[in-house]
Amino acid sequence: MKITGCTTYLVALPNRRHHTWASKMIAPIGYHAYVRIDTDEGISGWGESPAGITWGGSHMRYYGESPDTVRLIIEKHLKPAILDQDPRDIAVIHERMDKVVKGHPYAKSPIDIACYDIAGKAAGVPVCKLLGGAFRDRIEVAHSLGIMPVEKCVDEAIEAVNEGVKTIKCKTGLDPARDVEVVKQLRHHLGDQIKIRVDGNEGYNNVWEAIDVTLRQEEFDIMLCEQPMRGTEQLAFVAQRINCPVMADESAWTVQDILELDRLKAASCFSCYVTKPGGLYRAKQQADIAAALGMYSDIGGSIESGIGNAANLHLGAASKIAYLPSVAPVSKPEGMQGPNIAGIYYLDDLISEPFQFEDGCVLIPQGPGLGVTVDMEKIEKYKVDS
Repeated sequence: MKITGCTTYLVALPNRRHHTWASKMIAPIGYHAYVRIDTDEGISGWGESPAGITWGGSHMRYYGESPDTVRLIIEKHLKPAILDQDPRDIAVIHERMDKVVKGHPYAKSPIDIACYDIAGKAAGVPVCKLLGGAFRDRIEVAHSLGIMPVEKCVDEAIEAVNEGVKTIKCKTGLDPARDVEVVKQLRHHLGDQIKIRVDGNEGYNNVWEAIDVTLRQEEFDIMLCEQPMRGTEQLAFVAQRINCPVMADESAWTVQDILELDRLKAASCFSCYVTKPGGLYRAKQQADIAAALGMYSDIGGSIESGIGNAANLHLGAASKIAYLPSVAPVSKPEGMQGPNIAGIYYLDDLISEPFQFEDGCVLIPQGPGLGVTVDMEKIEKYKVDS
């Protein structure tokens, strides 16, 4: 099988509400790059890149990409490197991409995903089988609350819980007093059975502020504290002075980052993405190394639509340590059955059928490849020319 074509689309989906976090308070979610790879055997695969220009690591270690930079890098550099290659040769594809472009994981990731989609379709198996098999058939949903007034957070959390969600994730990092109050009010209104996790997105001004806020949040039983500070050293400083587990996100992009987190005892767990390391191939390596070091993870992301969400879910199925509740959207096209709030961030999607949502969990698609069918009419409807 040979790759004969690689097409990039820029698409903006309609948001259910504005979703923000400490490093992204202005740009809307849902403006993503999509890749379709075609082959000489008539099998096509899809990938998604939720690149964000304000999303990266600390101290210029990793940097922001955007849908526009993703398209440029793919069209000018990556596409010529992968044409005529067998999409099932994933390691070879990555080697060729890395030779022509240093970095740019959000441009490489959708190509990786699309190649896995093709390989799964050709073999008649879901992508998780290609990653080593499924440890689970579902991922528990952590419904994410952006940085909003406390009252709005409480109202939305109650609606999400009423629809079946068992874990709430609070975006924090900009206002210490608010960050403590929102956890206090959520615990008061949701009761003791709902899990609450917080995510500062590197937003706190210094380690002492992060420590103080987290210790006060711990009075209301938080399950973990995600990336309150930038940099692995500062993360380690905080981790040694609080009681709940620290999760690394912006400090966990590569296998080398996982080794550093372990060496500095900076985090007990990390947010494992498909996109941050550059695709499913590298993300599974991250997960396997972390497992050997005794770490565990959730499955992270950047509020993908159904294509990228499917890739995330297959990674979560194939990673033994990915048992934490995750911000996995309950992707569904407009007008179809499913929750209205729980795991819902967009008013429409690019896939033809909704993901299944049961007992607070989103089920991993079971069809060949990613297990989703892309609706080209929706691609055309929401396509952005820039």
